[in-house]
Amino acid sequence: MIDPIEARVEDNNAEALGVPGSQLMENAGKAAAELIMTLSEPSRVVVICGTGNNGGDGAVIARYLDESGWRVTLALVKLKSNIHTHISRSNFDKIPNSIEVIENANPEILTSHSFVVDAMLGIGLKSIPREPYATWIRKMNQCQKKIISIDVPSGLGTELAVKPFMTLAMHDSKTGMTQENSGQIKILDIGIPKEAREFVGPGDMLFYPIPKQDSHKGQNGHLLIIGGGPYTGAPALSAFAAHAIGADLVTIATPEAISSTIASYSPNFIVRPLPGNVLTTEHVELLAHFIEDASAVLIGPGLGREPETVEAVRKLLPCVNKPLVIDADGLFAMTGQEVFETPTVLTPHRREFGRLGQGDNEVSVYNLAGKLSATIILKKQIDIISDGKRIKKNATGNPGMTVGGTGDVLAGIVGGLLSKGATPFEAARMGTFMSGQSGDMAFQQVGYSMTATDVIACIPAVLSRNLGRLTIFD
Repeated sequence: MIDPIEARVEDNNAEALGVPGSQLMENAGKAAAELIMTLSEPSRVVVICGTGNNGGDGAVIARYLDESGWRVTLALVKLKSNIHTHISRSNFDKIPNSIEVIENANPEILTSHSFVVDAMLGIGLKSIPREPYATWIRKMNQCQKKIISIDVPSGLGTELAVKPFMTLAMHDSKTGMTQENSGQIKILDIGIPKEAREFVGPGDMLFYPIPKQDSHKGQNGHLLIIGGGPYTGAPALSAFAAHAIGADLVTIATPEAISSTIASYSPNFIVRPLPGNVLTTEHVELLAHFIEDASAVLIGPGLGREPETVEAVRKLLPCVNKPLVIDADGLFAMTGQEVFETPTVLTPHRREFGRLGQGDNEVSVYNLAGKLSATIILKKQIDIISDGKRIKKNATGNPGMTVGGTGDVLAGIVGGLLSKGATPFEAARMGTFMSGQSGDMAFQQVGYSMTATDVIACIPAVLSRNLGRLTIFD
């Protein structure tokens, strides 16, 4: 069973893998028609179509049933000019003259057919169906005909939904479907590659928190980075990456010995000096106040591993009540026995993971994530992401990203996404994909001489490209 948004993610990822939405629609309609044909000898059937991709599935079904000798009526709930997806329009244009097509159809047509195919509303519905769909749903539920819903019963999850005797679910059943509300559930293979489910891709960017038109400064993310001491570059790289992924504000809390150096890197940074040369337990109370002003926290970049710093991180972690990323030296302070109550992402490489868990495979990551109640990104050639309930993998990135600082970039991207409101698993899956793709773009430009700042420079273009290519399948 799959959530509707995950179904859209996989549709988009399939398209990126070379299986276009038009092919998925063709596969879906053909598979549905073939199953319908097993229910009866050729009969009279009316296919009720909405204006989205669910209606496009219906058009393909009508074409295949017609070719097999069924007497088909294609009833559009609205005018053909209202169809709002190009792949649906193209399939309505392929309807042969042998099929009766009725626009703005009257629900009374239901009485003269043996089978009714419900292809009105798909997984994109977010509220109770409006007219004319509401009337159609009521009439369908009264008509006492065999109703077959495509993908989901129209209106599923609302107070007004079609009650079919069978639902033909594409690729997988959808969250909320039961035999009571969907009848017999048949799952149809429509050709989505397994990689579209297992690996992150452009479709995962559907989880990106788009700013509202009326939002103002700080509402789209305020990340607090607690880092620096022996190193000045690491927290700055994380801050640059958080800004590049769309965080409104980034504050860096760092020892005052290096605070002016970090502030000189960019006028966009808000730098909060901490007395001394390294992080100590004396800073915990002050940091607790900084945390209250932030929407997410990143701990670790450039902190160092002085004993007093390790002790300070261990004392600070229970005080963090905001979404949290722990990276680099922050991970060194962990014991592997923590259970996080705040939404948390850990970003270890293999050696760092080895201190906390055993092995470096999917099962190991899954088990440790469940034990710690955290989301883990294990950074390796094929990244592994798990929250102890789900697993995703990421194949973006290249050997040039072994250069120092790219881990800080990933941590900053994930922290920025958390600050904008993404959940830990969403931030982790988007963050690994975006970091790797930005690294791939940087590698195309400068090859093995790439640096972490080259990767950061590519983030805005990669973000824009991925958000712009998304298709909303309904």
